[in-house]
Amino acid sequence: MPDFNRRLLPLLGHSGGSRDAMTCLYRCGNACDHPVPNESANPYLGDVVNAEMSRRGVVRAGAVGAMVLGFGGSALAAAGPAAAAPAAPVEAARHGGRAGRLTFETVAPNTLDQVTIPAGYQSSVVIRWGDPVEPGAPAFDVDKQTAAAQSKQFGYNNDFVGVIPIPGDRDRALLVVNHEYTNEDLMFRGFTTMDALTVEQLKIAIAAHGLSVVEIERVGRTGRWKPAKSRRLRWNRRITALATEFELTGPVAGSALVKTAADPSGRIVIGTLNNCAGGVTPWGTVLSGEENFNQYLVGGDAVAADVKPKLNRYGISTTARYPSGSRKWDRAQERFDLALHPNEANRFGWVVEVDPFDPEGRPRKHTAMGRFKHEGANVIVARNGRVVAYMGDDERFDYLYKFVSDKKYIDSDSPWARRHNLTLLESGTLYVAKVTGDSDPAEIDGTGKPPADGKFDGRGEWIKLVSGNTSYVPGMTAIDVLTFTRLAGDAVGATKMDRPEDVQPSPRTGKIYAAMTNNTNRGVGTNAKPDEANPRNANKHGHIFEITEDRGDHTGATFTWQLPIVCGDPAAADTYFGGYDKTAVSPISCPDNVAFDSAGNLWISTDGNALGSNDGLFATPVEGRERGRLRQFLTVPKGAETCGPFITSDDRSVFVAVQHPGEITGASVDKPASVWPDGDFAKPGVVVTWRKDGGPVGS
Repeated sequence: MPDFNRRLLPLLGHSGGSRDAMTCLYRCGNACDHPVPNESANPYLGDVVNAEMSRRGVVRAGAVGAMVLGFGGSALAAAGPAAAAPAAPVEAARHGGRAGRLTFETVAPNTLDQVTIPAGYQSSVVIRWGDPVEPGAPAFDVDKQTAAAQSKQFGYNNDFVGVIPIPGDRDRALLVVNHEYTNEDLMFRGFTTMDALTVEQLKIAIAAHGLSVVEIERVGRTGRWKPAKSRRLRWNRRITALATEFELTGPVAGSALVKTAADPSGRIVIGTLNNCAGGVTPWGTVLSGEENFNQYLVGGDAVAADVKPKLNRYGISTTARYPSGSRKWDRAQERFDLALHPNEANRFGWVVEVDPFDPEGRPRKHTAMGRFKHEGANVIVARNGRVVAYMGDDERFDYLYKFVSDKKYIDSDSPWARRHNLTLLESGTLYVAKVTGDSDPAEIDGTGKPPADGKFDGRGEWIKLVSGNTSYVPGMTAIDVLTFTRLAGDAVGATKMDRPEDVQPSPRTGKIYAAMTNNTNRGVGTNAKPDEANPRNANKHGHIFEITEDRGDHTGATFTWQLPIVCGDPAAADTYFGGYDKTAVSPISCPDNVAFDSAGNLWISTDGNALGSNDGLFATPVEGRERGRLRQFLTVPKGAETCGPFITSDDRSVFVAVQHPGEITGASVDKPASVWPDGDFAKPGVVVTWRKDGGPVGS
């Protein structure tokens, strides 16, 4: 198996399960209480396999990010903020000689209001909501907060975590974090309803969305990191939904579908919404996925009749001006009212690219990569030099995608090479996945029992949707396909999956790992039945989906797949851990983000633990005799989800985002359900964990 370390760079990385109603309200606008947006008649996988078996006349009874990042790699010439960036890809396997065996003491499931870590480890909070980011940011005061202050402070809920080294300095880096959504119950003392919020408070919430770029520094020679102290933090930046300008790139930019009264050019968008997971590119930028953007838009009931089906497919209500859970941001900024600005919806749902080394530059939204509820996007450079990004659409019964660039990556430190690489995601070919199982569909009965061959596996095809300005979907133009990508996936018969979230390539093997968080609607009523790729009815625990591209060609059109982990209680019959002894593994529920250490171990963070304990971070080998031996590394406080994770290339530090601690119905600033991390009221934040003896985390 080829080693992809030279061509795979830092990749990182949401949602559902048995989450509290408060989380469901604020994070996704109660998506699970609404009809499933995918009403397509796509055949479920079992129908496809039955048809193929009939054609052949044969019936068979039976026959896994942040990827590691190279601290201390070659430096770039200091040509100013816009030019400075990591150089060429660096070897990921800094510890290629070690076996990568995981030896940490397993953390037991718990419901404690703290970050719980193994014996022999330490952890600390790197940064939390309200901490200063930009120079001149005032000290945080929950009772005196303003939109201007929040626009300079660390935003609210944090999901994606990326750590990018500053060229020429092993002990300084840029921490880049997404701020996915706000919870006004836990932000404003005395909160009652959205209607009761002042316009200023609405603007505070809008400013708390977006991203933060924060310079951090290592503490001594340990694995601990903290915000850097300097008179001039030249790269620190808050990117907000309130005022930051974004540039649209690719075929949709300038088209009629994205033009508005405020932007008749159709090229400049204000803000980014509901940024979930993401990835780090080989040229040192960050990709961020716009996910549940639908909940911020109102007035869908007043749009033209021919527009409503398209809004419905993206979960935007067309029957009420203010649907359940509406944030009513139109009171602060008119653009969120679709009755007045129907195209505003089409300006969100993209992959965002941020250059953390260009604090004055506009981040970009890449329309060539398609529009849906992006969990994130993670990049690998294929053997032929083209960039390939893998993406999941985080919705029940939605799809897996990949994007292949037209241009080739230039492996060089030079400024001209970086300028070229910054254009790679502006044009290319977009594909959606269609998969089949290799077992008789009758063996997939919805209980999670493996088929006769003992594993869930099969083959897959990447179906071409659009290439440049050429559409491969009958009846849709290239601009239509990219703007309404879900409808294009419906039209070509893509396979309905159980909420595809973070998708990450392995640095060792080039295999691709996707987290299928859960889907309690699978097999219920008239919804799609279980199939070999999604084998359980009412799937509340989720699973991991593993892709092996044929011939190791990431630009190719075919692949094989397996389910190495089917999550849940190991004692339950409907779980599977790569064939490993289930008495020796930890219970896990609702995988969300995935990452790799330098030895190739898969790390999984969870969101929505349906087993009654706090969410956590887990690790497992995915190759060799211990494949599937999954163990819990840490847990987060009450009500929180574990996001990230990011593991540095020396394996000395693992970062996680503790998102929405204390998000439990009835909680408030005055009566918190969690007091993490400061003992007063809950504040989302980023945590770093390291070994006391300085050794590699995990092993």
